[in-house]
Amino acid sequence: MKKLIFILSIVCTVFSGFAQNKGKALLNEVSEKVKNYDNISIDFKYILENTAENIKQETRGDVVLEGEKYKLNILGITRLYDGKTLYTISPEDEEVTITTQAEDEADAITPSKMLSFYEDGYTYAMDIVQNIKGRKIQYVKLTPIDSNSEITYILLGVDASTKHIYNLIQIGKNGTKTTLTVNSFKTNEPLSKTLFTFDADKYQDYYINKID
Repeated sequence: MKKLIFILSIVCTVFSGFAQNKGKALLNEVSEKVKNYDNISIDFKYILENTAENIKQETRGDVVLEGEKYKLNILGITRLYDGKTLYTISPEDEEVTITTQAEDEADAITPSKMLSFYEDGYTYAMDIVQNIKGRKIQYVKLTPIDSNSEITYILLGVDASTKHIYNLIQIGKNGTKTTLTVNSFKTNEPLSKTLFTFDADKYQDYYINKID
C-alpha cells in the first residue's frame, strides 16, 4: 500500500510539473509575440464583482501601449504615462494629478504590465479550454509565489490561434473577482508622436495636483 501511494505521488508530481511547463511555454509564446509589436491598441470590458459586499461594477475602456508608455481611458478618466511621469486627468473634477508611477507594487497590474505581468512571480498550470464564439481559449492558472499576495489566483485566457490574451480573471483573497475581456486587439497602428505627451496648455483651468 505504501509503495502504491509512493508511486501515485510520483505520478502526480510528474504530471503537475508537465502542466506547469506547458503553461509556462504557452505564456512564453504570448510574451514573445507581444514584444515584437511596435505598439498595441486594446478596447476592453472590465467587471468588478464582490457578492459578499453586493458590489458589481461594469465598464469599458481602451488603452494604447508602446513599450512602458501608455494612454488609458476608463471611467471618464485618462491616465497618461510617458515612461517617467503619470498624469491622471479627471474632466469631471477638472483636476490633473501628476506623479511618478509606482510600477513596482507587487500586486499592481498596471497598463504597461498587463501583457507581461505573468512572466515572474507565479507558478503555472494548464487549466480548462473553452470555445468562445468559435475561438478556442486555453486558460492558464497563475498562483502567486508570494504567500502574502492579495491575489488568490489568476486565470489567463489565451486565444490558441493568435496567441493573444483574450481575458484575465483575477480572484482576490477578499472575495473580489475582477474580469478584463479584450474586445479588440490591434497592433502596429500609426500613432501621433505626441500621444503620450502631456499638453499643459489644454488644462490651464484645471487644478494641478503634483505629488512627489
